[in-house]
Amino acid sequence: MKRFIEGADRYQVTLLPECLDDYVGEDNPVRIVDAFVNELNLGALGFEGADPAITGRPGYHPSVLLKLYIYGYLNRIQSSRRLEREAQRNVELMWLTGRLTPDFKTIADFRRDNGKGIRNVCRSFIVLCRQMKLFSQAVVAIDGSKFKAVNSRDRNFSPGKIEARKEQIEQSIQRYLDALETTDRVQPADFEAKTERLQEKIGKLREQMRQLDETREQLKSEPGQQRSLTDPDARSMLQSGKSTGIVGYNVQTAVDGKHHLIVAHEVTNIGNDRTQLTKMAVAARAAMGKTKLQAFADRGYFNNLEIKACEDAGITAFVPKPMTSNAKAHGRFGKADFVYIAKDDEYRCPADQRAIYRFSRLEDNLDLRLYWSSACPGCALKDQCTTSSFRRIRRWAHEALIDRMQQRLDRRPDAMTLRRATIEHVFGTLKHWMGSTHFLMKTMAHVGTEMSLHVLAYNLKRVMSVLGIAKTMKAMRLAVT
Repeated sequence: MKRFIEGADRYQVTLLPECLDDYVGEDNPVRIVDAFVNELNLGALGFEGADPAITGRPGYHPSVLLKLYIYGYLNRIQSSRRLEREAQRNVELMWLTGRLTPDFKTIADFRRDNGKGIRNVCRSFIVLCRQMKLFSQAVVAIDGSKFKAVNSRDRNFSPGKIEARKEQIEQSIQRYLDALETTDRVQPADFEAKTERLQEKIGKLREQMRQLDETREQLKSEPGQQRSLTDPDARSMLQSGKSTGIVGYNVQTAVDGKHHLIVAHEVTNIGNDRTQLTKMAVAARAAMGKTKLQAFADRGYFNNLEIKACEDAGITAFVPKPMTSNAKAHGRFGKADFVYIAKDDEYRCPADQRAIYRFSRLEDNLDLRLYWSSACPGCALKDQCTTSSFRRIRRWAHEALIDRMQQRLDRRPDAMTLRRATIEHVFGTLKHWMGSTHFLMKTMAHVGTEMSLHVLAYNLKRVMSVLGIAKTMKAMRLAVT
């Protein structure tokens, strides 16, 4: 092999073997993982086995398996079997674990049994980031995204899916019955053999119909009238901009506006975001250690009661109002065409008439005040306004909160651009790391544990990208001391 770079002879014996530490550079991320885990009080965080038993075979210390998992999620290796193989051949993991090679069952059991501890470790890293002064701005973007569960769509049932499947089965049964009749008339010689096969298929389809009827009855007692056979907590959810749904979970995150770190997250199986704003904003504020907070979210979070709860909690919300108006859709005046006059508690309509307060009532847990004008029946613009005798205008008792929020949005035309630039890429990165299968575990508790590992890995990589390896190590040591 002349004129090529030649490798070392694999049979060459060296008297002084190289130290394992020589293979791991000072700027290697595994040193950050090692330093971070070594400073944790795993027993206080809720890890099992932090204090060894007096009798029995010694087990692995939780720190070894936690380092193994953090390294795996940093490098897109989430499977316990793949982690087992990596521990046997990966030099970085040999350095990190001290050449320990736990089997895949031990690795998988650690993640399953220590959900509370792993979630606490994720929170501890946010506390560490706060101590490193990374949260200088009290600004977060809040959003949710659908992540696939282990459960496939074929093993998720809802009343609509059952009816559609029954219709397909009925068509198949009719098709086989027609085939039976055709065989009897055209091919009498083969009638017996074909009849047996077709009758067997018809019997299987009728058994499926019976099972579907049983499942439909069982759905009446299921939350949301859905049932998933593989992962009982997974739910079928619509994806924005797509006609098909996904069986999975809705992952809520709050991302800080400066360094784009995930400061709070939660896994839910609720398909929409309307009731998540206050919960995520309060959790983000507590994690960042701030007294005030600005929270940016999209239209999917618009909910009058949630916005009021944020206001009561001292959180400034920026949530655009959905542009949904039946009147506008039919070419008539919308509510925005009516001007509210606060000092008189009246509305001025497009015909320059006054709609005065009439009475209040409760609708959808909202205290609504109703207004209309006595001039409606003879108004020249009535056809452009309403099909009823009077155009009734509903105003929430705390609508001034919504008006103030709209004024804030008008002063910040870049608010939704800031939201998108802050949080959208986070979900893209996480889903790219997770691959096509997304979650590997089942039930909401275990999926929450898995999501915490992803968030911890994302935040670790983000901090190392922002500060660099050397500065992260130095800041981590200063924060701990």
